[in-house]
Amino acid sequence: MSKKFDEHLIHTYNRSLVLTKGEDVYLFDDKGNKYLDMGAGIAVSALGYSNDEYKQALKDQIDNVIHVSNLYYTEPSVKAAACLAKGSGMDKVFFTNSGAEAVEGAIKLARKYAFVKNPESKGEIIAMNHSFHGRTMGALAVTGTEHYREPFEPLIGGVSFAEYNNLESVKKLVTKDTCAIILETVQGEGGIYPATEEFLQGIRKICDENDIAMILDEIQCGMGRTGKLYAYEHYGIKPDIMTTAKALGCGVPVGAFAAVSKFADAMCPGDHGTTYGGNPLATAAVCKVYEIFEKEHIVEHAAKAGEYFYQKLQALAQKYPSHITQIRGKGLLLGMEVTCKPADIMQKALEKGLIVLSAGSNVVRFAPPLIIEEKHIDMCCDILDEIFQAM
Repeated sequence: MSKKFDEHLIHTYNRSLVLTKGEDVYLFDDKGNKYLDMGAGIAVSALGYSNDEYKQALKDQIDNVIHVSNLYYTEPSVKAAACLAKGSGMDKVFFTNSGAEAVEGAIKLARKYAFVKNPESKGEIIAMNHSFHGRTMGALAVTGTEHYREPFEPLIGGVSFAEYNNLESVKKLVTKDTCAIILETVQGEGGIYPATEEFLQGIRKICDENDIAMILDEIQCGMGRTGKLYAYEHYGIKPDIMTTAKALGCGVPVGAFAAVSKFADAMCPGDHGTTYGGNPLATAAVCKVYEIFEKEHIVEHAAKAGEYFYQKLQALAQKYPSHITQIRGKGLLLGMEVTCKPADIMQKALEKGLIVLSAGSNVVRFAPPLIIEEKHIDMCCDILDEIFQAM
């Protein structure tokens, strides 16, 4: 099957199924097989696949206008920016097409702020080992995994890497030319590692003392996934610049970087741009997502469901200590560290009608739709129980 479908697709993914439709929290393939989706398109489809209000909002916008140039205002983009600013605590927003593009914009904004202060600034950036920020050249440059970077070097320069949750390692890298510290509030691809309170608050202090940008990547862990609208709300701090995407549009390609005015105002016309970013269709999706999140208390539900899921996975870990070494994460972004290859678990789960993800080299990742219910979590854990029992 893969040979047939890969004939005209560049082989950058090892795909296994032909998925044709979704209903509620389930996906269906071209043979009619049904799968409980505990990956949500990698943390994207927060509302699942059957929210009629969301679908209707997109249909209505298509009937009006899908795209206009960013030389003009549109009502959906202005409204969506206000929703994002209010939800994140930021002041100003720039919409992109993806998370990687949001990271690119955040880097440019931090460097522009430094340049305005001092045109001689080298614009150095501190990032984290084992981080993941995207596949474009700028985002790749601040991604702390060598095998992602090496085939595409030289990337943008001036980037150094500290150890996540090790504040002293960050302090050692700060120089007069440092313009930003960038990190995920919860490391996702690196293995589902939440930041410690000491670490995040310490970085906030470093940035304040040195007048440099604290950039938090909330692309995967934001939009309610950890039981707060944005994960940094758990820590009593606020970044200077944040990036968001994935569940921001619940399937429509849209991302954004947002910033407090102090940094946002460093940008002027011509500094950054996008043809499609923030178009009426994408931002209509953003508006409706925020509306549904508030009306249906999606974030609160995610917090409650996440705690239930965590306890169920902990019970599995206690039952199978030779196979499961740790459960970690926040809300409905959870990781199960295993002693076997995560790909083996993923394949066995798929055969039993369950979709799960991996993270790092030894973690099975769960990032289900935020509307998931306890019965779905029970079903997932029962299938995992069967898999580990057979092992």
